[in-house]
Amino acid sequence: MIDFQYLSSIRKKTNSKIVMIVVDGLGGMTDPSTGKSELETAELPNLDKLASISSCGVSTPVLPGITPGSGPGHMALFGYNPIKYLLGRGVLEGLGIGAPIKKGDVAARGNFCLLGEDGKIIDRRAGRITTEECVELVELLKQIEIPGFGIEIHPVMDYRFVLVFKGETSSPDVSETDPQTTGVTPLISNPTSERGTGTALAVNLFTQRSAEILREHNGSANGILLRGFSNIPELPDFGASYALSPAAIAAYPMYRGVAGILGMDVLKSKQTFDDEIKTLKANFSKNYDYFFLHYKPADSAGEDGNFAQKVAMLEEFDSQLETILQLEPDVLVVCGDHSTPSYIASHSWHPVPFLICSNLSQGRVGARFTENSCQEGSIGSIRAEELMLLVLSHADKLNKFGP
Repeated sequence: MIDFQYLSSIRKKTNSKIVMIVVDGLGGMTDPSTGKSELETAELPNLDKLASISSCGVSTPVLPGITPGSGPGHMALFGYNPIKYLLGRGVLEGLGIGAPIKKGDVAARGNFCLLGEDGKIIDRRAGRITTEECVELVELLKQIEIPGFGIEIHPVMDYRFVLVFKGETSSPDVSETDPQTTGVTPLISNPTSERGTGTALAVNLFTQRSAEILREHNGSANGILLRGFSNIPELPDFGASYALSPAAIAAYPMYRGVAGILGMDVLKSKQTFDDEIKTLKANFSKNYDYFFLHYKPADSAGEDGNFAQKVAMLEEFDSQLETILQLEPDVLVVCGDHSTPSYIASHSWHPVPFLICSNLSQGRVGARFTENSCQEGSIGSIRAEELMLLVLSHADKLNKFGP
């Protein structure tokens, strides 16, 4: 892992500007029906041209064989050991939407879901209901009271919401109710330590009462799933650790939450990648020297098991790169927090391709931006938490180590 105290002896401030674009769920795997991955199938002229002049490689988000969530995947890309600095999905989602979460509060990420008459999960996302319907359902659930706890519930986006337990008895030491698969019943929350006994009971009571209210409503969703129970953690500041002035631009709340916890300035942007690029352009000449941009659609298509749609979303991203390239950042990084092969319709442990383009890059004639081609690049295979050091070096932001 990166030793942030060690960094203080070699980091330096320069005027060079870094743009790091995280393509969520970027990597894939060979689909037996096509014999290619999504990246190998897609027409990506801008990414392929960049790959030929960039230092390329593949990254392992956590450890070989370990499938990461989005939180650990992003933490690793920012140089934080994803095991030591494990962030809960709930608090990230909550902070990302500006929910008033305080020290000691416990936040959980919630999904509205569709259950069958047998109580088994048919759709974990209730058909990806609209944000408007989510807001309506959240208002219904605000009537729920649990003795001994303050309860707050906040709509996020589409089918997602954040549930917050307040009070001295609140504890994140409880298990999740979301089995993250269909065809089974939601899980019962259990305490993972003695401290979590009361909170686990509150979670189960809230889940039961929610199902009763949603059934009476007779809408698109009739149940809830909860995961990522967590508190606000103590973390090294990203900007201070790297001597950077960082800004984050992300449409989805969880990624704004990650950036905010690390001390980045979270710039306001609307909900499309076009809007994110407009925000980047509007702020590029300001005093920021590091920009984190997040691109979500490729991951959503992969999780839906839609190979053609993921290919289309990768091609859309490629076409939008031209506008970013016109800004002429000193260092451009294209990377991913994890792989989401549409073949398995979920996150996976497969290595994720990346490129670093600068005037110090070592390109390769004929390279393409694919899993196999990047693995043969000048950087090869690394742990994702090592990427930031390479990025800083390409930006001339690290001094020589030792005499």
